[in-house]
Amino acid sequence: MDIKVLGPGCRNCEKLEADSKQAVKESGADATVTKVADMAEIMRYGVLSTPGLVINGKVKSYGRLPSVKEIRTWIEEEKG
Repeated sequence: MDIKVLGPGCRNCEKLEADSKQAVKESGADATVTKVADMAEIMRYGVLSTPGLVINGKVKSYGRLPSVKEIRTWIEEEKG
């Protein structure tokens, strides 16, 4: 599973990255969390407000901080 945290490096982006890693750990998913700071790549996802969260190529959230529980739910959905 591929998880991307989209953002230039602000405090909320860093928190989303940490929360995503926590959600991966709690779910037991085989996933890689990658930070994407390049604005051109962020724009390719149509995300205009950071932080953004993309799981397996699908934008799950942007412009807010989802909870660890919410991220874990999205991970579980992608696991099938």
